[in-house]
Amino acid sequence: MQEVTNRNFDLLTPKQIVEELDKYIIGQDDAKKAVAIAIRNRIRRQRLSDEWRKEVTPKNILLIGPTGVGKTEIARRLAQLSGSPFLKVEATKFTEVGYVGKNVDSMVRDLVEIAVNMVKQEKIKEVEYKVKDLVNERILDAMLPSGKQSVPFANIFGFQPQQEQHEDQDTKRRRTELREKLKNGELEDMEIELDIEISQPGVGFIGVPDMEDMGIDFSQVLGNMLPKKTKKRRMKISEARRILTPIESEKLIDMDEVIQKALSLAQERGIIFIDELDKIAGGDQTHGPDVSRQGVQRDLLPIIEGTTVTTKYGPVKTDFMLFIGAGAFHMTKPTDLIPELQGRFPIRVELEPLRKEDFVRILTEPENALIKQYKALLYSDGIELDFTPDAIDEIAQTAYQLNEKIENIGARRLYTVVEKLLEDIMFEAPDIEEKKVVIDKSFVINKLGHITSDENLSSYIL
Repeated sequence: MQEVTNRNFDLLTPKQIVEELDKYIIGQDDAKKAVAIAIRNRIRRQRLSDEWRKEVTPKNILLIGPTGVGKTEIARRLAQLSGSPFLKVEATKFTEVGYVGKNVDSMVRDLVEIAVNMVKQEKIKEVEYKVKDLVNERILDAMLPSGKQSVPFANIFGFQPQQEQHEDQDTKRRRTELREKLKNGELEDMEIELDIEISQPGVGFIGVPDMEDMGIDFSQVLGNMLPKKTKKRRMKISEARRILTPIESEKLIDMDEVIQKALSLAQERGIIFIDELDKIAGGDQTHGPDVSRQGVQRDLLPIIEGTTVTTKYGPVKTDFMLFIGAGAFHMTKPTDLIPELQGRFPIRVELEPLRKEDFVRILTEPENALIKQYKALLYSDGIELDFTPDAIDEIAQTAYQLNEKIENIGARRLYTVVEKLLEDIMFEAPDIEEKKVVIDKSFVINKLGHITSDENLSSYIL
């Protein structure tokens, strides 16, 4: 399938969405199907009349399964694919010892912040061609003044001595020459002195709640009252270009337009992934930690049901945001959640534990497969790494057995196993004379065999 962009994503069918997810996630077909339908329904909703569009709300999804089986990755890849603002939060961060936690409204504000940054980056790309010229002019001003800083009193009536005319022409000619060299990248290592604006430190008050939780950006309120400070810095032109590009870009962007588009994007296409939902599923106790857990559930309820949250960019409705909940639910079950919250996650999908065959595929098939990552890393040191099929099979078998014997952490076990397997090679890579290294079954057994056979040792190392 051709590469998917945000522009043609709306043309994808649910089957094609699953095909895109298959590039990065092995197995879990039921979960992929559920999220593909949910995203497609959002696209369908945009095609409805205004009257029906208000009635059709997203059907939130609850992903149930052990850690490391792909719950977060499915949601994250889906957001990237659709170009939607995406935020992952842990439900447990909203409850701490003493029932003091972060305000649940903060996740909506964080999502809006992500949406603003997304739209801002889009706008920056649109003005990229203009910004290059503006940055070059700023650099030229630092290298060679333009001669417009002051106008002598005698020249108010248009009189300019011949010597000044000659100097002005020389300056223009010199700037033209330097401008061409800058465009051609010939002066990147030259050092210049720039006036860089210093950002003011945040202002806080003892005893005052977090302003962001109240939807107030206090630093922005005082921003115009505090004087702007600049500092002269000496740097290479290449570094100056990196610093000046975002500064000049923001001057060309209409932030009001950015904010309005971002608010609409967050409201209509925002995705919030709430992990560890099972950790706040308490019983019926009226004291102890269950009181805090149920309190968090009740705080989450209006956000998921649909409410208006005040942010520093303006009010944001959560009615049409998609919420994806996730949890292992091995100590609790979804029915331990309060009934109202259960009803807000009508689509429930149970993810399957990963088998050895899945581990083999995870190591090799996805576009960002673990073995491909390590091959690329070591190739940067000139080492050609080659894994034989029986080595990959042995790595998968080792990871699977460790999950069975110690604790099932899913595909995350592969990271630990492969890292330990290649530890010596990665350490010695710059000094290895033989640039081709073959990893076979015997290599894996020799390196990991004594660790996996000792359960006490493997529980600490792998």
